[in-house]
Amino acid sequence: MPSSDASSVSSTWLKWGILSLVSIIAGYAIVLMYAKGESSFALLTLVLVTAGVIVFARKDTYAHRYIYPGIAAVVLFIIFPLLYTVGIAFTNYSGTNQLSYERVQQQFLDRTFADEDYKFQFQLYHAGNDQVQFYFSQGDQGLVSEPVTLNKGLTQLAISPTDVVPSGEKAKLRLVTQNRRLLSKLEVVTPDGTSLAMSGLRQFAAKTSLYLLDQDGESLINQQDGKVIKPNFDIGFYQAVNAQGEFEGNQLAPGFIVSAGWFNFERILTDEGIQGPFIKIFIWTVIFAGLTVLFTLAVGMVLASLVQWDELKGKAVYRMLLILPYAVPAFISILIFKGLFNQSFGEINQVLEGLFGVRVNWFTDPYLAKTMILIVNTWLGYPYIMILCMGLLKSIPADLYEASAIDGAGPVHNFFKITFPLMIKPLTPLLIASFAFNFNNFVLIQLLTNGAPDIIGSSTPAGHTDLLVSYTYRIAFEGGGGQDFGLASAIATLIFLMVGGLALLNLKASKNQLA
Repeated sequence: MPSSDASSVSSTWLKWGILSLVSIIAGYAIVLMYAKGESSFALLTLVLVTAGVIVFARKDTYAHRYIYPGIAAVVLFIIFPLLYTVGIAFTNYSGTNQLSYERVQQQFLDRTFADEDYKFQFQLYHAGNDQVQFYFSQGDQGLVSEPVTLNKGLTQLAISPTDVVPSGEKAKLRLVTQNRRLLSKLEVVTPDGTSLAMSGLRQFAAKTSLYLLDQDGESLINQQDGKVIKPNFDIGFYQAVNAQGEFEGNQLAPGFIVSAGWFNFERILTDEGIQGPFIKIFIWTVIFAGLTVLFTLAVGMVLASLVQWDELKGKAVYRMLLILPYAVPAFISILIFKGLFNQSFGEINQVLEGLFGVRVNWFTDPYLAKTMILIVNTWLGYPYIMILCMGLLKSIPADLYEASAIDGAGPVHNFFKITFPLMIKPLTPLLIASFAFNFNNFVLIQLLTNGAPDIIGSSTPAGHTDLLVSYTYRIAFEGGGGQDFGLASAIATLIFLMVGGLALLNLKASKNQLA
């Protein structure tokens, strides 16, 4: 018993030690994330770590330790990204508006300009032992440094007045260019305490802050021209203001993130350059997913019925050959088909030209490009349906076919009156799931056409073969006018609602099937 008690005490101390260490590390990480403005990630870490500590520390919650990792993973990888994406949809977050207002203001305050009244020409003179002396001149005034070595440790240099030029050999310009990175980071301090920074290959000048913060804590005053700029919180940019305090002139980069309300959703519905392509792509996405399910179902069910036919010889070989496309990685098959459909050198066009004298524009004609995508996706998807149907065919009672044969029915009649009705009901939830998968079939579009051919007149990157998911990706990462993450998130939110509706339909269909 004493040894058992000692083991229990040591286990308790070990548990509390680990929990304390995890809490300290997590607390430090939370403070860092919050200090850098990542409050959402800090809150996520706080919630997950606090919940974990409570689960493992309390006796009444200790039984939940087995399900906590799964719940934490769902929160971390599903719920949080979803909420984060929805949150971005209500902002102007884009390639030009990525920082917080405070960080953008600090960037403006950190900008400097060379003071023309405090500018010095400089030369380097060799001082022996691989050392050099800096000599600065402005009119009749001369300033010189002590001999120093040009290395990474040289970050600050003091200079003093002199009436004579250093006696060493003047260094060539090549020495300056070779050490330009080091010299650009060097701070030169004059006798009156002014800091000089490199402003040219032969020049150092006093760096003065370009902007000064006004008393209101928002306005910035340009010290070169006296103009005042203020943050425009409606668009997320600093802009110049006139005497009446009205915004005028161009937006000054970088921009900052502000709440945009329903603006991104309104753009989808009202902006002709977005609305038109969005509707076209939405309709094509539904048609693509629907036709894919229809074609794969037809091909898969027919082939499953054929390979299960008792009169067919070598059924095992046919099954193996027909299932092979399912065993090959999809991206390899897609790239192979991309080569086969090549308009100039592809084998498919060569065969068509040899037989009919035509070359098909698979990648430049919108309708032919969509036809090509459906052909490739049917090839990729039919083995899955065929495997399902092969299993379901085994569950159909053989006496049904025997009774049908007595009535004189043939194979076609049996297929439509017995096989199809008995298989379609259990297949329905799987077909809905297949529709939802193809609704977001990003890999196929990205590798085969990348959305091409492009839709003319679209204000965002959009193609005739884009699905909503690839359209969203292109807006977020290929935007020519700036990556528009806010608009992409709004479209992603709509996709989530659509796919979520399909998921609910799938659950309902599954319940009806079980009933």
